[in-house]
Amino acid sequence: MQISRRHFLGAAGAAAAPLLLAGCGFTTSNSVGPTDSNTLTFTTWGTDSELAGFRSAIAAFEKANTGSKVSLNAVPYAQMFTNIDAQLQAGNPPDIFRVPYYTFGRYAGSGQLLDLTSHVDKSFGDRFTPAAWAAVQNAAKPYGVPHHTDTSAILYNKAALQSAGITSVPTTLDKAWTWDEFQQVLQTLRKNMPSTKYPFAYNWQGNGVTRWLSWLFEGNGRFLSTDLIQPAIDSDAGRAAIDFTKSFFPQRFVPPNSSTKSSTLAADLWYSQTTAMVSSGAFAIPDATKTLTFEWGATFSPRKSRAASDFGGNALVATATTKQPALAASFLDYLTQQEQMSNFCAGASLLPTRRDLVTGGIKFAVRPELSPVFIGQASTVQPADSGQVASPSMSKIITVLKDQLEQAFLGGQSTDKTVAGITTGIAAATAPAK
Repeated sequence: MQISRRHFLGAAGAAAAPLLLAGCGFTTSNSVGPTDSNTLTFTTWGTDSELAGFRSAIAAFEKANTGSKVSLNAVPYAQMFTNIDAQLQAGNPPDIFRVPYYTFGRYAGSGQLLDLTSHVDKSFGDRFTPAAWAAVQNAAKPYGVPHHTDTSAILYNKAALQSAGITSVPTTLDKAWTWDEFQQVLQTLRKNMPSTKYPFAYNWQGNGVTRWLSWLFEGNGRFLSTDLIQPAIDSDAGRAAIDFTKSFFPQRFVPPNSSTKSSTLAADLWYSQTTAMVSSGAFAIPDATKTLTFEWGATFSPRKSRAASDFGGNALVATATTKQPALAASFLDYLTQQEQMSNFCAGASLLPTRRDLVTGGIKFAVRPELSPVFIGQASTVQPADSGQVASPSMSKIITVLKDQLEQAFLGGQSTDKTVAGITTGIAAATAPAK
């Protein structure tokens, strides 16, 4: 069955609960175990293009490593981590699996992943951008490889902007709209759009609430202290981010059904031309190109004290109990070599984590002229940003952010109370288990 990335994310956005439901609805008969000493088991989810990329890389790895095999187990995202948690609990997990960066810390922090320190060269981390390498660290040790990333830029309906008199958009990162300029764009669109239409939709629904943190980072703020334990959102930057994004709703800059707990994806609001612009990852490009009948483009996200963005995408990890750690590390190394990463990212419209590919650039197979926008946007992610999102407590912090921002956006909760609520929630999320 063909599945679009847009509808694939519908399941992903609704799948916040399985991150915390270890073992529910899963039987160990579904687990995948190694068939022999030269076979690795690899569990992942993916779109058609992502799975095609994995299969191609596996075939190349097997050809380059005679006698070695990689058994790929593709599962729906909604089942992915329920299954992985059950397999870990039962002691029969796959050798390799794919994990979002915001979930990585939970596994690394609980001793369930293979420490790669003794299995890779000391210079191995130099191949990646600092932000990407920081996202797979736990206690200053690597417990995975940053396979790819994605980040959010603004997709816009050209006709909708032109009809409001907005005839130019930023074409370089240093010319990205400031918060004040972006607010003016939203006001202009609002005045020139019918009441049933909206200027913008932000992709912070479900687990995507981590993308709200970009507004915090743009003000040079943090939500965790440098020890990744103490809450740090009680700051001028934290209040500014909440104030600014909260203002989107009463001013009708965004649809009321586009808040953090909404079941309506921001992308669907843009697809239906309910909004003129949407914050979106590069992964949407192939689906949008096939589906949309209106002309559209991409530009950079707004900036405040600095440019910033969300560090999306996924890492690849080996489980601590793998009987073939050297082979597992070799496979992870292979998937992050230049040719393999370039082919995978170009085919799936995803962003590389290798320094050389970021510097030299890649071209998406679809709409290659948009590649510089997303690569440039991804370059704004700092190691301190991605390191916070990789916190072992991130899955709990996600719940805190969803609850508190929903109250701020739609419940009339004050900024002070929202800051206090997030602070208390993060403190509870990072507290040692009793």
